[in-house]
Amino acid sequence: MHSTEFNAYKTRYRAAIRQVLAEAAPGRLDEAAFPAYSHPNPLINWLFWQRLRVVMDYIQQAAPVERVLDFGCGSGVMLPFLAEVSREVTALDVDLAPLEWVQRSIPLAANVRALDANQTSLADLASHSYDFINALDVLEHVDDLPRTLADLLRLLKPGGQIIISGPTENILYQLGRRLAGPEYSGAYHERGVAEIRADLAKLATVRPIATLYWPMPLFEIFAGQV
Repeated sequence: MHSTEFNAYKTRYRAAIRQVLAEAAPGRLDEAAFPAYSHPNPLINWLFWQRLRVVMDYIQQAAPVERVLDFGCGSGVMLPFLAEVSREVTALDVDLAPLEWVQRSIPLAANVRALDANQTSLADLASHSYDFINALDVLEHVDDLPRTLADLLRLLKPGGQIIISGPTENILYQLGRRLAGPEYSGAYHERGVAEIRADLAKLATVRPIATLYWPMPLFEIFAGQV
């Protein structure tokens, strides 16, 4: 995605997120990363959005594709892009309220369906049906990581890929969370990205995509392929 196009995408979504934050109760949208995607600190804001751009560029190399699953879609920040590069997009999350609030400004495309994970589990989705699965900054929160990874990999088509990003949880990351503000300082992650990568390697071939950024790695992005 060209810089001009990406910056326009980012500006539109940041405006929608800020509008929602102005109306929502304090702390209600922290888990969906609303404060991060609209953070006033340019460096923090750039870092969070850069993760998305790396993933967008990676998927775009294979576009167009048939079907994509956005697991833990949160505010739906990836959905407009995914709707452009895929014939059909499934968004799944345990809390669809953040997405519904953003939809007031950015309606879902016709080829996107949003599913409540409390009503539709991964087990309910058809096996071998997705070209890509996005699991961006979500697997550090799940209770049973090995089972969740196995369920997600079952959904991939032959040759399909799961794309994962997550925090390193190292001392620099912890410090950055404290500097970013109180909404980032709580201990709400079950694990860091290294544990996620190790568990994925037991089930699939892992392909590194990016580390953001040496010499201070705060996030890793990688793909898994069965």
